[in-house]
Amino acid sequence: MIALSSTQAESANRVPSSLTQVRVTMKYTFLDYFRSRRFFILLAIVLLISSALTIVIGYYRPPGLLSSDLSFYSSWWGISAVLLTALFGIFFGGDAISGEFQNKTGYFSLSHPVRRSSVYIGKWLAAFLASSIILVVFTAVTLGNGVYYFGLSLPYQFGEAVLFTWFYLVAVLGSTFFFSSLFKTSSYAILVTAVLFLFAFNLIQLLVASFAQLEPWFILTYGSQIIGNVLSTQYPPHVTTVRFGPEGRALTAYNATIPEGLVIIAAYFIVTAILGLVLFERKEFT
Repeated sequence: MIALSSTQAESANRVPSSLTQVRVTMKYTFLDYFRSRRFFILLAIVLLISSALTIVIGYYRPPGLLSSDLSFYSSWWGISAVLLTALFGIFFGGDAISGEFQNKTGYFSLSHPVRRSSVYIGKWLAAFLASSIILVVFTAVTLGNGVYYFGLSLPYQFGEAVLFTWFYLVAVLGSTFFFSSLFKTSSYAILVTAVLFLFAFNLIQLLVASFAQLEPWFILTYGSQIIGNVLSTQYPPHVTTVRFGPEGRALTAYNATIPEGLVIIAAYFIVTAILGLVLFERKEFT
């Protein structure tokens, strides 16, 4: 038997620091994305979307879209980036926490002296890194097409739109991690996340603005409008009212200003990140 000195014994029994726990969790969660192939599936989806856009634009050469570099980037990035960000949340955040309960992996990983906050943060960082890599690929394809049609003429608004998209990604992942913490079944967490970001938020935003005539400042997707709006030739007015006929009903459309959109996105991340972590800390593995 080999005798350990007191220093060696203390080192062996020492609990890893929170930063180390975050790094290890992030590493193995990121590797799990590769083993489960979800990273490659989502990358393939992004490449298919990029290829379809490239082929359609190259074949039909729509004059409106190719009338200016800003029009091109607005049409390519404005809608696609928001949709892809929602997919990132569904793929990487939908079951990030609920999977710990459904697969019972928490019994093993959290039975050791590992802080739940470190696990939560590590998983979130892994999801953000995986999403960012794929978003970089989509950005590169977008720039490649833009350079082909317009040379090195790059509107500064596109740079703002890319930064806003990454900022929106932070809030989307914060929200999906919160919803994942609500459930102990991955299928429920993924379903709720998909329905909310692909349909429900947009529908609620439309109903509130069109029928209640209220600004939907409390909806995350309302804040995400700044991604597409910043690529407009002239930023849309905050409030627009359209009346159908002399006695017709007046409909009001709202557009989040850039400061307002950034505040909404930041608020969603802060609130959902804190609530998600609190739920994860208190939930029992039963």
